[in-house]
Amino acid sequence: MPLNHWAPAGQWTIAPENVVLDEAGGSIAFRFHARDAHVVLSPGRRATMPFRVRLDCKPPGPAHGVDVDADGNGVLRDGRMYQLVRQYDTVRDRTLEITLLEAGAEAYAFTFG
Repeated sequence: MPLNHWAPAGQWTIAPENVVLDEAGGSIAFRFHARDAHVVLSPGRRATMPFRVRLDCKPPGPAHGVDVDADGNGVLRDGRMYQLVRQYDTVRDRTLEITLLEAGAEAYAFTFG
């Protein structure tokens, strides 16, 4: 995937301002070059929703963001920006993949720092 591009997998409804997951297990991959990776997410109508992050096809380990553990697990609790990746070593091109484990999740925007 080219740098600064994203690709959804699974059944999504794509609207002008967001995408909504129609079936559990859908994911979004993004190729980026930055220290931090964030995404604005919402659990939709659910109170909470689990998700999983992979960095270059592996758990993020020490590069996990504040909203994800070292194994790549996180929970959506409300609509807000979630920090998925926080790198402490050399910044390089990476591929982030977030998998939403239940239907109804909403994704709005990726941001990087």
